[in-house]
Amino acid sequence: MSKTQENLMAAFAGESQANRKYLAFAKVADKEGLPQVAKLFRAAAAAETVHAHTHLKNAGHIGDTAANLKAALEGETYEFTKMYPGMIKDAKAEGKEAVAKYFDFANKVEEVHANLYKKAIANPAGLAKTDYYVCSVCGYTHEGPCDDCPVCGAKGAAFFKVGDGCA
Repeated sequence: MSKTQENLMAAFAGESQANRKYLAFAKVADKEGLPQVAKLFRAAAAAETVHAHTHLKNAGHIGDTAANLKAALEGETYEFTKMYPGMIKDAKAEGKEAVAKYFDFANKVEEVHANLYKKAIANPAGLAKTDYYVCSVCGYTHEGPCDDCPVCGAKGAAFFKVGDGCA
């Protein structure tokens, strides 16, 4: 891999993390009654997304939908078969049971994502028109409304509908 390719992927990772971090910061500012600060964090997060997407494109990691679905399936499969099981083990070994429990939630959700991608790969143009709902506690993703989360047990009120433009 060339140095530029390495730099593109490092920049993509950094910009992606900044986006998520700033969105988390915005939630705190909202809770503290500072809506303008929250808006600033969201604006910066949006800019970081522009940067991240451009770095990923320039690195050649955005293809057509078939290639993108394949890459997404590979990533999710890696996460639930290799990445999270090791992280769960490490957290338990360090006595971090709450962290291990949340890693386990994430692990289960990544398998759900992989299965959703498999479904899309099998018939991308024939996916049933449905809304997706995400559990705000663990990230479980469900086709259509969901009563209680099968992963973490959160009530249906914890779910939010994903909009078409969600980034």
